[in-house]
Amino acid sequence: MKRILAIICVVAMLMACFAGCGAGGGGETGQGTVFVYCFGDYFDPELEYEFEEATGFDVVIDYFDTNEELYPVIKNNTAKYDVICASDYMIDKLRKEGLLSEIDFANVPNAENITDNIKSFIEEFDPGMKYSVPHTWGTYGIMYNTEMVDEAPTSWNDLWNEEYADSIVMPDSMREAYMIAGKVLGYSMNTTSETELKEMTELLIQQKPLVYSLVNDSARELMIGESTALALINSGEVIYSQDLNENLEYVVPVEGTEVWTDCWAITSTAENKEAGEAWINFMLEGDVAEVNFDYLTYAIPNKEISHITDEYDVLNPSEELLSRCETLKNLGSEVDELYSKYWKEYKSK
Repeated sequence: MKRILAIICVVAMLMACFAGCGAGGGGETGQGTVFVYCFGDYFDPELEYEFEEATGFDVVIDYFDTNEELYPVIKNNTAKYDVICASDYMIDKLRKEGLLSEIDFANVPNAENITDNIKSFIEEFDPGMKYSVPHTWGTYGIMYNTEMVDEAPTSWNDLWNEEYADSIVMPDSMREAYMIAGKVLGYSMNTTSETELKEMTELLIQQKPLVYSLVNDSARELMIGESTALALINSGEVIYSQDLNENLEYVVPVEGTEVWTDCWAITSTAENKEAGEAWINFMLEGDVAEVNFDYLTYAIPNKEISHITDEYDVLNPSEELLSRCETLKNLGSEVDELYSKYWKEYKSK
């Protein structure tokens, strides 16, 4: 109920943003206003008002669904935002294209709260952590219903088990789908080889008759409602799902998986960089991180809430597990087109 009410609040705020046009409407940026562009429903909505009260800055928030929706807005400067939330590979892309500003960490003292275990992965897309700070992070794995499978899955190969025909949910996401196929074949999820990509496509096409549905966020609901037995899911959805269905478990396959990180960053066109850095600093406060964890149940890499999150194994991958993980990388436009070509072939079958 809390999440439902919060979503209603988010929708109301979104309507208010469009009504006033804010940054998206091309209006003048107020001196005391921070314009934020973020994934929908990605922090407790009450924090907007707490930030305003604590800092004196007003907040205008717009929302997007995917990194690919964010990119052209920032690339073409069709709307001016001070601070954005984006995923690892998109941070890398924006950074390399000069679309982000270096953060003045003198204005973000709460960066000292960031846990050490995330930092090596940040190095892969933001060396030196100059342009971004983590908001949430996690892994991808298989969620399964213990009452609907004979044996707990241990490998990505289990998603090709004909015993679970019409009971497998795969992602409607190109890079995550190819991550799974790549791990089965022993290839990197960041491969740039067309030969390997073709093999991965053929493998996914072979599996397609077993797939119940290709979905992303709604995989959680399908598993909670026991419409399906196995699904790719990110670790941030596990606690919430298990609270609603005690038969659900989560495993990271032996071949390894993707570690993802969503980060706050300042745009190169920010008209109120100080306000953007104040927003980032606020989100890194221990009390704020705790509120966001209670709301999201995603792993938040903040030392101040380790005493709360440490009890959840799913939020604390071991060093051994992390050694088997990769970070999704920006592969460049030419390789992106290659992936898109084969993804279209897969979707058309």
